[in-house]
Amino acid sequence: MAIKLFDSLKREIRELRKPDSSNPKDVFSFYNCGLTVYAPAHIGNFRTFVINDVLRRILILEYGADKVRYVRNLTDVDDKTIQRAREEGRPLAEVAQQWTDKFHADCTALNCLEIEDRFEPRATRYIKEQVDMIDVLMKKGNAYRAADGSVYFKVSSFERYGALSRVKERELQPGSALKVMAADADEKEDLSDFALWKAHKSEDGTNSWESPWGPGRPGWHIECSAMSKALLGETIDLHTGGVDLLFPHHENEIAQSECCNGQPFARHWFHSEHLLVDGKKMSKSLGNYYTLSDLLEKGYSPMAVRYALLAGSRPRQQLNFILSSLQGAEPRLKGIRDRIYELGILGNANFNKAELAMHLANSAKDDWGSFNDAWDCLRDDLNVPACLGEAALAFKAISERELSRTLSPQQAHIEFFAARRLFVEALGFDLNLVRQQSTELDIPPNIRFIAEERWSAKQAKDFATADALRKELAAAGWSMLDGKDGYKLEPLKK
Repeated sequence: MAIKLFDSLKREIRELRKPDSSNPKDVFSFYNCGLTVYAPAHIGNFRTFVINDVLRRILILEYGADKVRYVRNLTDVDDKTIQRAREEGRPLAEVAQQWTDKFHADCTALNCLEIEDRFEPRATRYIKEQVDMIDVLMKKGNAYRAADGSVYFKVSSFERYGALSRVKERELQPGSALKVMAADADEKEDLSDFALWKAHKSEDGTNSWESPWGPGRPGWHIECSAMSKALLGETIDLHTGGVDLLFPHHENEIAQSECCNGQPFARHWFHSEHLLVDGKKMSKSLGNYYTLSDLLEKGYSPMAVRYALLAGSRPRQQLNFILSSLQGAEPRLKGIRDRIYELGILGNANFNKAELAMHLANSAKDDWGSFNDAWDCLRDDLNVPACLGEAALAFKAISERELSRTLSPQQAHIEFFAARRLFVEALGFDLNLVRQQSTELDIPPNIRFIAEERWSAKQAKDFATADALRKELAAAGWSMLDGKDGYKLEPLKK
């Protein structure tokens, strides 16, 4: 089964291109729009980055680390970063570095894979590449210089403009992204045109670079086109980001890149949906705006946050983030950790270190044992909730084989490494960081996973299965009390 992902351009789930394993230079190229570093990232940002981390992990497991080239940029010069530097009376580079360091620390806490510095480009380090692209667009007639020295892309020069966002089918409404593009309309030939180079203004201070059109700075959109071209080539395999970037940012990237290079910009587009908090758009005025630090100060763990960002819905659906989901995440992760630990003991009991190393070396990396269906759910449009549901079924089936004494140490060994690959390597949970809950009931892993299976069935409105599993729990001596956003297990009174 190939890795499949929804394509925002084609409006369908499509297979991702496989790198040619026989060609050492053939890699899967993957560009993810990163953070504007003027403030701490919020959990909405991190939903996108954690989803992309899982996607990167899946690609590495499928193709090998040497066949996946992942690039995520940092926007360190734009209106927001310059305004923050001006307000604080500090150099732009100092402000950008402060929030870059904070972003990296948060990514580490959430157990996101590290990125080499060369594959995390910053806009200010690629000024020449951006100027060169703008120069080509000027010479081809796709861009023009305004009276103040700014350079704009001529949207009418690209016939396919709007194919990604279907923007031509929309009306220009107050507050829409098109309205934002209408800014500086006096300098443009058409209000839909967008800035490639912004002429220097007094409020920019010393944040200016030389160009053939005079001093200034690049517009927001051109940086991703220039940096992805420099690091990944003219055509990339996959471009991702939050749905808020679909228009105008990604639409503009396509236009300027394809006009400049004469090649398709990206073979596949993928966007993750918005995160809501308590059913509403996240806002400081509503008191529902959270950074990772905010949640850690409330006593929640980074792995609980990662779990909640992944488990609540599939990436193409809005996620309603609620604090109670964090409370339920910790015991669920603990159950997963304990079950994998038990499988490790069962699987390693009859192996000494030398035999275990040899067995591991000879193990098929694509042998997912009872977790094959869970792995397939991840490869099928990143369906994490379905993956977790199938994993619960896998643990349940393994427990039944243990009880019937039909699970051999060798098979337990396979199941251990399959479970570990799924939860640690693919989903990215650092189970060593899952905290022990001293006040928590000692719930057997098989009971916890029956409960998880029942909860998933109930959420899917499969009430017949949910009722049958409730009876199974009762027969085992446990009651399951359902709440609005989770459940509680309690031993039945004798």
